[in-house]
Amino acid sequence: MITGIAQKNQTKNLTFPLFSDAIPSGCDMPSAWQRQLANAVRDPLELIRLLELPPAPWVSREAAQSFSTLVTQSYLARMRKADWSDPLLRQVLPLTEELISIADYGVDPVGDQHALVSEGVLHKYYNRVLLVTTGACAIHCRYCFRRHFPYSEATASRNHWQAAWDYLAAHPEVDEVILSGGDPLVLSDQRLFDLCHKLETIKHLKRIRIHSRLPIVLPERIDESFINGLQALQLQLVLVVHANHAQELEGEAIATAFQRLRRSGVILLNQSVLLRGVNDSVVALKALSEALIAHSILPYYLHYLDKVQGAAHFALPLVEAQQLIRQLRSQISGYLVPELVVEEAGKPAKTPIPTGD
Repeated sequence: MITGIAQKNQTKNLTFPLFSDAIPSGCDMPSAWQRQLANAVRDPLELIRLLELPPAPWVSREAAQSFSTLVTQSYLARMRKADWSDPLLRQVLPLTEELISIADYGVDPVGDQHALVSEGVLHKYYNRVLLVTTGACAIHCRYCFRRHFPYSEATASRNHWQAAWDYLAAHPEVDEVILSGGDPLVLSDQRLFDLCHKLETIKHLKRIRIHSRLPIVLPERIDESFINGLQALQLQLVLVVHANHAQELEGEAIATAFQRLRRSGVILLNQSVLLRGVNDSVVALKALSEALIAHSILPYYLHYLDKVQGAAHFALPLVEAQQLIRQLRSQISGYLVPELVVEEAGKPAKTPIPTGD
C-alpha cells in the first residue's frame, strides 16, 4: 500500500493535457485527433467568447486555476451559442460556486487513495483492478471525482509498470482490468495497445474494460488505426463511455465513431452522472437513453453525485433522484433505465440506490 498519498491535496491543475502521453516517441506527424487535442480551449473567457456570451461574474478564472479549463473543439461545436443554460457548457464552465467550501464534500470522495496498492494500481473490488494509465483527459468536467487526485505521485510513469504486472500476476482472483485515468484513450495507440498486449500475457485475465469520455468529447479519436488495434486484441473488450445528455451524441463524427466501434465487436456501455441543470429531468434522461441505444450503447449506471469539493452545485436531493428513476421507468423500456448507484469509500461494490417501486 502506498502511504502518505491520502494526506496530499494536489489539484489536477493541468494547463495542457500531457500531450506527450498522446504522441509516441519518435512520432513526427500527429494524427487529426492529436492535433485537435492540442487545440482545445483552455481559457474560460475564451470559451464564453466563442459561444457569443458576455463576460459574467459567475464565471471564475480563480476556479480554473485550481482545476483548469479544457474543452475540445468537437465538444464546443455541439454547444448552443448565446445560451448560458446549455447542458454541455454547464459541465465544463468554471463557476464561482466551486470556490465555496462545503463541510461534507472532500478531495477523495470515493476512497481512491486508500485503495492504491502500487503506483497506478487501485484494487477496490474483489475480481477487478483499476490501472490509472494517465492523469490526462481531453476535457475537464467540473464534477470530476478525481479533480484533486495526486496523479504525479500515484500514476506509474512511462515504462514503469512492472509493479503493476507483478501485483496482477500475484492475484489470480482478478479476472478483469479497468483502464482509467485521467482518460486512457488520451494515450497514443502505441502506448495503449502495448499496455493491453502486456495484460494479455497474464493468464487469469478474461476482460479489459476501458473507461473513456473521448468517444463522446473527441470522436475523431476512434479512427481506423485505433479500430485495427482493438481488433488485434485477444481478451474480451468492454468500452464504457460517459455521456450525460443526448446533445453530446449529436453529429456525424459521433455516428462514425460508434459505427466503427460496433464493427470492431466491442461491448458498449454508458455511465452518466446525475447533474443539476444538465440531466435532472425525465425528459432529459429519456432522450439520453434513446440517443444511446440508437448508437447500440446500453445505459449502465446513473451515478448519484460523488461529494467532491467544488461540485456541490451539481447535487440533487436523493429523494428527487429516486423520483426521476421511478418516472423514467414508467416511460421507457426497462433495459434503457440505468441503475441509480452511489460509490461509497470502502464498500465492496457500487451501492444501488432503491427507488421504492
